[in-house]
Amino acid sequence: MNKPLDSILVLGLGKVGHLVALLLHETGFKVAAAALNVTTTFPFPVRELDIANAAELAKALRGHDAVVSCLPYQCNLGVARVAAESGAHYFDLTEDVRTTAEIRQLSRNAGSVIAPQCGLAPGFIAIVGASLARKFDRVRNIRLRVGALPKHPTGLLGYAFNWSPEGVVNEYLNDCEVIEDGVRKWVSPLEWLEKIVIYGLQLEAFTTSGGLGTMCETFDGQVENLDYKSIRYPGHAALMNFFLHELLMREDRLAAGRILVNAKPPVSEDVVYIHASAEGWMGGSLSREEFVRVYSPRKLVGGMRRTIAWTTAASICAVVELVRNGVLPSRGFIKQEQIRLDDFLATRNGRLYAGQPHGGRLA
Repeated sequence: MNKPLDSILVLGLGKVGHLVALLLHETGFKVAAAALNVTTTFPFPVRELDIANAAELAKALRGHDAVVSCLPYQCNLGVARVAAESGAHYFDLTEDVRTTAEIRQLSRNAGSVIAPQCGLAPGFIAIVGASLARKFDRVRNIRLRVGALPKHPTGLLGYAFNWSPEGVVNEYLNDCEVIEDGVRKWVSPLEWLEKIVIYGLQLEAFTTSGGLGTMCETFDGQVENLDYKSIRYPGHAALMNFFLHELLMREDRLAAGRILVNAKPPVSEDVVYIHASAEGWMGGSLSREEFVRVYSPRKLVGGMRRTIAWTTAASICAVVELVRNGVLPSRGFIKQEQIRLDDFLATRNGRLYAGQPHGGRLA
């Protein structure tokens, strides 16, 4: 018998968590939310909660079928433990490889779903990449590229920290798993620089950590080359290498994050670029399939939402829907790449990714 999924506790009410809770509420779930500090009113119960207090967290989770963590990655393992012990479904947005590996261990004896990495990258990009790969009889390459950028960049760095600074610094400093020439390996971040053009706009892409989620494990032995890169405006990689390595800011990640956010604070007009491709053989012929999109801010649940916020929130909410609807298993570890793109896009929240968003305009 499938474990029900109706009542959800959302943890963290930042830009993404706030929107996740609202979208799930609009989708018909019974939502409650908790955060360390609550300063906004919501159309559902909200309470202040010290997430680090496992006993208080377990108490808050009682009566809920699932918990959705929109907290910083370092908080997620403790939340996942409480969820597994309580028998509640667990979903998060983490890109941190080590955290995900530890959370995965909890799924071995769990009677509920353990689904980390449900955001944009990792998350949606793996769903797209795997769906492209399924079109081929034999796959040669899978290349996944994602960038969350200011729509109107200024300065040499051409960036704005609309996402967690801790997460971005980790992506730039932690090693990246890839498959190269059939060999699964780890490579350095901020490397393998390439030019990429989307709708006539020249950009650059380079290796960053965590974007592939579990795809290297899934496609090991099935593909010659598999890698993930972050998309940025030209010149960004060289400047970040200078900042993190030549100036030794890699030795103090928290300070690096503070400096970068102070210099490049969030902007309301942001854009998300997605460029995914797969190459392989169909019927004996070598061909290439691509998924290229540009997404912009959009109005949702009564307000204008930044692109990185709604793309991330829509992705995790769609995965929650798929579990509730029985499209995905009701227990155990869920890999994002096992989700079919058509199923994802058929959900209420997944449909936000549909249409033909050429140049950032949604159809």
